[in-house]
Amino acid sequence: MATRALRLRGLLRAAGCRPFSAQPSPLQTEQHGTKRLEPSSAKTLVDIGTRRIFSSDHDIFRESARKFFQEEVLPFHAEWEKDGQVSRELWEKAGQQGLLGVAIAEKHGGIGADILSSAIVWEEQMYVNCTGPGFSLHSDIVMPYIANYGSEEQIKHFIPQMVAGKCIGAIAMTEPGAGSDLQGIRTYAKKDGSDWILNGSKVFITNGWMSDVVIVVAVTDREARSPAHGISLFLVENGTKGFIKGRKLNKIGLKAQDTAELFFEDVRLPASALLGKENKGFYYLMAELPQERLLIADMALAGCEFMFEETRNYVKQRKAFGKTIAHLQTVQHKLAEIKTQICVARAFMDNCLQLHADKRLDSATASMAKYWCSDLQNSVATQCVQMHGGWGYMWEYPIAKAFVDARVQPIYGGTNEIMKELIARDIVSDK
Repeated sequence: MATRALRLRGLLRAAGCRPFSAQPSPLQTEQHGTKRLEPSSAKTLVDIGTRRIFSSDHDIFRESARKFFQEEVLPFHAEWEKDGQVSRELWEKAGQQGLLGVAIAEKHGGIGADILSSAIVWEEQMYVNCTGPGFSLHSDIVMPYIANYGSEEQIKHFIPQMVAGKCIGAIAMTEPGAGSDLQGIRTYAKKDGSDWILNGSKVFITNGWMSDVVIVVAVTDREARSPAHGISLFLVENGTKGFIKGRKLNKIGLKAQDTAELFFEDVRLPASALLGKENKGFYYLMAELPQERLLIADMALAGCEFMFEETRNYVKQRKAFGKTIAHLQTVQHKLAEIKTQICVARAFMDNCLQLHADKRLDSATASMAKYWCSDLQNSVATQCVQMHGGWGYMWEYPIAKAFVDARVQPIYGGTNEIMKELIARDIVSDK
């Protein structure tokens, strides 16, 4: 932790950031201790210096991330929503700030911090209600595949550029006829000498339009004893002949996030494009999906925390019947219910984050977190819009954007119905 902390502090100094106060409070200097307040007792659910899983070094990093999202993302997000994508300049700024590849090992060219530091970036993005930047997928879904299964050449070629924000990553799993069922994919890569010929299509690919490199999931052995035994992963770079990006998809939410169709028409790939071992792709996916689901869960819960604070502020200002609606008992009780639900979920979520930091998070527990927190996000969104009244239905109000952005969370990363299947399978198994 000491080396990682020094690395983070160096990044913060380079970025011109400072701690919250010249004299850190005992709360801030406590390292993973019990003196830190939990969100239920803090002034707001987004206070810095709370939650026992974090340390004072994490707090300093969080201040840096919060400043970045407030100054470099929030003021421009409405324009990016119209464009259907964020700017490339933003990606490079995030790289300069040390916000990409945070948990990737230094030996691979990453920042070398822990997964809790990555979680800070996820949460701070949700605290400004800006879902456009696909940083989390790039840093904590795509990059780990390369770092964990890539060759030395692949790691050297991609990771430093991805950390710098000069190479944007995406992963192409979903197809028009295969979503949560990864064993149903049809994209096929056929051997041709030492090369591979890739054909197929993918859909709903986050970062797809702006991507410079895409991890493509493809069938490589149609005769395998089961589909899981015949899937491989390939690194396909933008500009490769036959790799075609379709339209940016017009979604009901996540308006600033570039989501695209991708097509592969006789794409010739060298042997060096294979990521990891041939026909081992499904096992790599199963190993990495718990982190993806943890990421979705934590961002969903951070979205709940944002919506609660946004609604709390609104009802304390909005007047009806001669007084603010915060004076109405029905509103007070609803806020009490929502805060309790969020704080209960946060306790479980932070436990999952700590388990993952200790490399002890299993698939069933990650599935619980993803299903529970994304369902809660949609419940909180509905209730918070209701407390905003008609204004909550207006696009210029943050709660309206949070409402539509929440809807996809129970769908991607494996639908919540699939999450329940995974949880149930673990319950009834005799193993």
